[in-house]
Amino acid sequence: MPNIKSAKKRVKVSEKKNLRNRIIKSGVRTSIKKFENAVQQDPADAAAVLNATSSAIDRAAAKGVIHKNAANRKKARLAKRLANAAV
Repeated sequence: MPNIKSAKKRVKVSEKKNLRNRIIKSGVRTSIKKFENAVQQDPADAAAVLNATSSAIDRAAAKGVIHKNAANRKKARLAKRLANAAV
């Protein structure tokens, strides 16, 4: 445990940020799983779920939780998965 007041504050702040980031990442993973299930169930309805998933990924990238290139890569892979399932 730190002794200096500013170091104590940094520990508190980093814990709060870590919790926030974990919640956002977990939400992204959950929405990706929902999309995967939607593709398996009915590819025609999966387009609406893809929009929600893309929004969740974009929000995570905007907040700096994931890198913007990683977000774009994830979205591209999901769109490709949907296109292949529709064929």
